[in-house]
Amino acid sequence: MYMRPSFGMITPGIKNLILANVTVFLLQIFFGWLINPWVFGIVPSRMLGEFFIWQPVTYMFLHSPTGFGHIFFNMFALWMFGTELERTMGTKEFLRYYFLTGILAGVSIFVWNLFMGIDVPTIGASGAVFGILMAYAMFFPDRYIYLWFLFPIKAKYFALLFGVLEFLMLPSGDGISHIGHLGGMIAGFFYLRHNYRHWGIGQDFFRNFFKKKDLF
Repeated sequence: MYMRPSFGMITPGIKNLILANVTVFLLQIFFGWLINPWVFGIVPSRMLGEFFIWQPVTYMFLHSPTGFGHIFFNMFALWMFGTELERTMGTKEFLRYYFLTGILAGVSIFVWNLFMGIDVPTIGASGAVFGILMAYAMFFPDRYIYLWFLFPIKAKYFALLFGVLEFLMLPSGDGISHIGHLGGMIAGFFYLRHNYRHWGIGQDFFRNFFKKKDLF
């Protein structure tokens, strides 16, 4: 039987995160001078030269104000994958995990951009959202997800597919922070692997990831 991620009623952590992101997005649209991406996004020169150490936190709440696609897809994925996770982990631990993966994704963005000489603002919740995707795949590895709403694929392979794609797209220069996506996934993987006994995540996720009979 094929199953989609459990949507259900919105959970309190997800609700508060979406409200916070939407509020900041509206402030960006109507009072853009208050939410300067050079101050609140990740900019290596500002972090190093002016000690804007809050940027790996605040960048998660900013999205491109030129359209609705950026924030919509991030919030949709957060709701789709995060609802059941929050019920499983509890709101406090879920929020801790969300911010941990988002901040570590921000650190990876800072290091990568510094090394690559990229000194423009990076914004968006995508790093944390990709951390949520990794957690969903680890808690519910055999749950089916519909790729592009058409093709069923198990969550563990869905996460692997996106991880490989993000890695391959690192040098693309397409204006998307693939290192942030990858950083969020890697941070989530190692955090949950360290705590998998506590969360009851089966060892089969690590020992028997590939089973010939159930790739799809």
